[in-house]
Amino acid sequence: MRMHGSQLRASGDPYFAHPIEVAGILTEYRMDTAAIVSALLHDVIEDTVATRADIAEKFGEEVAGLVEGVTKLSRLELQSEHARQAENLRKFIMAISRDVRVLVVKLADRLHNMRTLHFIKKPEKRERIARETLDIYAPLARSIGMHRICAELEELSFQYLNPTARDAILRRLEVLRVQQGPAVAVVSGEITSRLEAVGVNARVHGRQKQAYSIWRKLQRKSVAFSQLSDIYAFRVIVPEEDDCYRALGVIHRAWPMVPERFKDYISTPKRNNYRSLHTTIVGPRGMRIELQIRTEAMDRVAEEGVAAHWRYKGKSYGFDAQAAGADGGRDPLINLRHLVQLMEHGGDAEEMVEHAKLEMYLDQVFVFTPKGQLISLPNGAMPLDFAYAVHTDVGDTTVGVKINGELRPLRTVLQNGDVVEVIRGPKPTAPPDWRSLTVTGRARSAIRRHIRLSEREEFVRLGRTAIDQVFARAGRDRAGVSLRPALDRFAFANEEELFAQTGRGEISPVQVLETVFPGLKESERAAAVARVRIEDGHVGRLYIQGGGLTPGVSLHFANCCSPLPGDRIVGILQPHGGGLAVHTIDCPRLAEYEDQDDVWRDLHWTPEAERDTVSRARLSATVRNAPGVLGTVCTLIGEAGGNIANLRMHHRQSDFFDVDFDIDVTGAKHLTHIAAALRACPAVETVERVKG
Repeated sequence: MRMHGSQLRASGDPYFAHPIEVAGILTEYRMDTAAIVSALLHDVIEDTVATRADIAEKFGEEVAGLVEGVTKLSRLELQSEHARQAENLRKFIMAISRDVRVLVVKLADRLHNMRTLHFIKKPEKRERIARETLDIYAPLARSIGMHRICAELEELSFQYLNPTARDAILRRLEVLRVQQGPAVAVVSGEITSRLEAVGVNARVHGRQKQAYSIWRKLQRKSVAFSQLSDIYAFRVIVPEEDDCYRALGVIHRAWPMVPERFKDYISTPKRNNYRSLHTTIVGPRGMRIELQIRTEAMDRVAEEGVAAHWRYKGKSYGFDAQAAGADGGRDPLINLRHLVQLMEHGGDAEEMVEHAKLEMYLDQVFVFTPKGQLISLPNGAMPLDFAYAVHTDVGDTTVGVKINGELRPLRTVLQNGDVVEVIRGPKPTAPPDWRSLTVTGRARSAIRRHIRLSEREEFVRLGRTAIDQVFARAGRDRAGVSLRPALDRFAFANEEELFAQTGRGEISPVQVLETVFPGLKESERAAAVARVRIEDGHVGRLYIQGGGLTPGVSLHFANCCSPLPGDRIVGILQPHGGGLAVHTIDCPRLAEYEDQDDVWRDLHWTPEAERDTVSRARLSATVRNAPGVLGTVCTLIGEAGGNIANLRMHHRQSDFFDVDFDIDVTGAKHLTHIAAALRACPAVETVERVKG
């Protein structure tokens, strides 16, 4: 209070109210004294005259180290928001790897800031903070198992980033609450009585899925709101681990189970130490019900994560496997150690943020080494992801793979329970096409490290072409113009280095243009930054990179799958000089080339593809036949940033009709966002992307 003095927050409250609230959040998790003291002091180094030495003198080295780790990192004068975010993330994760309490205090700090975000007046600042929270802090909370904080951060961010979709989902949840609310109490009672009848003492309670969780599922699973089976879920809390399996048997005998909806996270815990049984049944009154069955200890770990089993041992603060016992004897920080290894591989800022998100977001599949060691990987992982998860050297020397004893292609998607044996060669090899055969950030960053130097020539060519194109759009000619001002501004030794960094996406061609021609007219600048439409292979070459894209080889987009920026893509070399056909990785036509390894070429989009271009895509929707529905749907597409180029109605019936929308979008991610917005609309039954 003395240090912060008369400082005020945006709400008008005294500033010291904020650290007191942050400390209060940590007391709910029963954190240790040093963590709570650090929460009270976490802003004094940055916002007051106090120094680290002052804190060490008054409160000890342990608290000083924690406060220093939590102190907001100064915003570096780098060239892009991505670079600043990446550098902050890099330093932050390194600090977390030394002491997890740095992260726990920071999460509590961010949670209170999000709870009071509405006091910030500038909408763009609110959106930036919410985006950073959703991209970085919520996934970090999930990765160490702190589900309660993660869920609240996601919900608060969603409120500012997509209020229209959130309001639509909340309205539908309110309708469901009126319709199905009474049934929830009946279901809880029936499950409890069934378990009591066989001597299982259980506590059963229902919960409603949160709006952001529903939104993610609408995006990820391409289903309509009405098809979601787990809007209401029930948690069954029992005393012992054996009771979990007894309860499961009772429930499956009483009500039919929905096939392929059972998961045993007790025998194979998630990487953040989450343990529970999941199943979906067709329960009383025909309701599809998702059940989570767990012990009290498992429930505490699920909600509180690392805070549940972290103790002082000796003179250090860390994971106490002995205290965790049978209900969680695995260090949940293994997730973050993967991120630390990823940081050590280096790479540019955008790559690092992208790979960190990959590590934190994806669901899991469990596979085994030939010796029976369990390896957890993201869903959709392939053999190279497995190889790099075992060890970087194993990944670098991989030449083939056996899955369940049979030789399989490296593009095979691994399934739960597979036994994977890596075939290694004598020396490291990392062909460019390997990047399309991985999904984990760890594998991708290791492969990129190998091929970074070999790609330099391609980046120089891409950068030179991009700069020439922007100059031409602005009515200027690079020939005879000195690029010295740009070399001086960005501290490059020569033009080749400038072209290479532009090709990598570190610098935009528009920045080069504005530096060389500082008196640029607004009309010239507008022409230079206008989005380029990707309609043919000639323009596409500027926004696609890869080992298969060499000068002199023509490129065209396959009509069968209509690739968009952001799609995972591969090239197929056509016979008789037909050039390179670009396909999405899930295109059915690729099955024709399964045994022709020599025609496959790795391709991927440049960072500028989604920022600087626009593409045409098609969505097909089934909507209710009612007045005003088509206008509502078109408005939703416009609010999501899509421009409707054409629409066609067909299969018109008295109750429903189908409509195809041709929409200009910035890429696959933008199209997915639009589709999810439509699925949240009550008048829309189904929405699918049409390829070809």
